[in-house]
Amino acid sequence: MYWTAKSVALPLVLLCLWGLQEGTQACKCVTRHPQEAFCQSDVVIKAKVVGKAASTLNLIKYRIKPIKMFKGPEKRFCSIYTEPNSAACGVNLANATEYLLSGRLDSEGLMHVSLCDFFQRWEDLSAMQKRGLVQRYQLGCDCKLTRCTSIPCSSGPAECLWADFLMMKVYRHFACIKKSDGSCAWYTGVASSKKNNFMDVEDPSLK
Repeated sequence: MYWTAKSVALPLVLLCLWGLQEGTQACKCVTRHPQEAFCQSDVVIKAKVVGKAASTLNLIKYRIKPIKMFKGPEKRFCSIYTEPNSAACGVNLANATEYLLSGRLDSEGLMHVSLCDFFQRWEDLSAMQKRGLVQRYQLGCDCKLTRCTSIPCSSGPAECLWADFLMMKVYRHFACIKKSDGSCAWYTGVASSKKNNFMDVEDPSLK
């Protein structure tokens, strides 16, 4: 069998295009509730971005001014690190902007943030999400958030059904916390004589 320049070039072009496509789809993250991100992160902090530069670790380094620590070690974080591009799950933060940042610590105690972590402009967080950071998320770290993607949905007593995938996206503003009887339920923050600020674990609207 004879190989011509044209016959060799076509597979190479296809291979390169496949590689580029794979590169653009390299970062794949599972959608997480803000409470899940809080419970699974090493550090959760409110901070203002004050600068950006390349680091010696082949990463992007953001200089930050810490404002409030919600979770993490007793140290002052003045910088965070992220991958150099979104294909590698690197984040792009705006300068002179306040963010809620969650991330992990490496072996040297440096904080890393990726697209798979929960980060958001502070001004875009709802009042209930901000209260969850201070008071409620930690109370539900032993609870499990079960994604409800089709009807019917069911869960156990130590679970909260997360139905944002089916309904108006309101559950992201609630906190799933453990009650005195050991069961878990969504805390809505809205007073009710029957539910005492809690939503039933099995949401009646899904039945």
